[in-house]
Amino acid sequence: MQSGSAIIAQRTDDGTTDTAEIRALADAASYDVVGEVTQKRVEDSTYQFGRGKAETLAERVEASDARCIIFDNPLSPQQTYEIGELCPDGTEIIDRYRLVLEIFSQQAGTRRAKLQVELARLQYELPRVQAEIRLEKEVANERRSRNGLGEKEDRRITDIKDRIDRITSKLDSLSDVGNQRLKKRREQGFDLVALAGYTNAGKSTLLRRLADEMDIDTSRHDDFDESAAIEDRLFKTLETTTRRAEIHGRKTLVTDTVGFISDLPHWLVESFETTLTETYEADLVLLVADVSDPLPELREKLQTSHDLLDGDTKRLVTVLNKADRVSDDELDDRIAGVSDLAPTPVVVSTTENMGIDALRERIVAELPDWETGQLTLPNTSETMSLLSWLYDHARVEAVWYPSEREEFVVEFAADPTVAERATAKADAISV
Repeated sequence: MQSGSAIIAQRTDDGTTDTAEIRALADAASYDVVGEVTQKRVEDSTYQFGRGKAETLAERVEASDARCIIFDNPLSPQQTYEIGELCPDGTEIIDRYRLVLEIFSQQAGTRRAKLQVELARLQYELPRVQAEIRLEKEVANERRSRNGLGEKEDRRITDIKDRIDRITSKLDSLSDVGNQRLKKRREQGFDLVALAGYTNAGKSTLLRRLADEMDIDTSRHDDFDESAAIEDRLFKTLETTTRRAEIHGRKTLVTDTVGFISDLPHWLVESFETTLTETYEADLVLLVADVSDPLPELREKLQTSHDLLDGDTKRLVTVLNKADRVSDDELDDRIAGVSDLAPTPVVVSTTENMGIDALRERIVAELPDWETGQLTLPNTSETMSLLSWLYDHARVEAVWYPSEREEFVVEFAADPTVAERATAKADAISV
């Protein structure tokens, strides 16, 4: 659905202006970008741009009949108001953060995603309402009459804070359910691998490369998706997508999490904390980066990703994707240039299916070690059920019958939790 025509506006303190990402974000929100206005100067507290450039922006809006201005810079309530005063009536003024919220809102499908978007919107709105109230109180004080303004407007702030508290509580409850689901999956013998990284790094394509082509009981897990979307488009999927993959005998669930994006404020990242739970709780995180990015951009994205993950991940492997887009010399330069952030990366090209086998080997090497076990069991229908359970939840290494088939021995390797359950089941049978 087309959101309408828009003019892109971007101010930089110095250096070169680059509107590629904000244009991509506008496209993701279904805006038709019909022009752009940029300026290199320090921020003006009234207009963001200088007054003259702000007037030029307003003229461009009128000439192009655009209905919206999208600022790549964050705007204060006063700046939003003052720019709007220069523009034709009805012109919508939004900044980068508001645009991201629009995209999130369009892509939210599950109850959790919708709650997260609403929480982010309220956290975006709260300081703006507080600023508006301060301005209105200043005007009221100048007129020597409050006219009940304080009591009325303070209720707006209280209402927003109450809604934030209610949504946070609901998300905490959903997080508890998610944690129980993760625990159950481990008990079923699955290792948990999460894909993290910036949008357009190739996470969805990598998910397909790793995943098994098999039927999955989608009725039991609402985050399973038969095919993750693969498009050169920011925020194509807001929700996480999980696929099953058997990697060198290890039953694995691989989850493609929502992509990171640069210059997001801390409050916006916190709003999606429950989405990042899949990353924090994973046994292994694959941090996917686009190695064809210029080295400074690649370093910045890796550093930001590390900051967002906040050291909470148990194990992390950096995957440098899109190696087919750079020469061998460029690839060597990129690897050397990020050696402090990614000392032992795995280089792949998901589109060319290059390096995927090496990545699978690295995944198995990095996953937590399995315990090996051996059980001697009577040859009964009950123990046959236990053997079948082991085949489903562990890796059965060998089965043999040492005493004329009255009993049998099974050797297996499994997650420590699964090994413990297997021993308990065997003890219960013996009793």
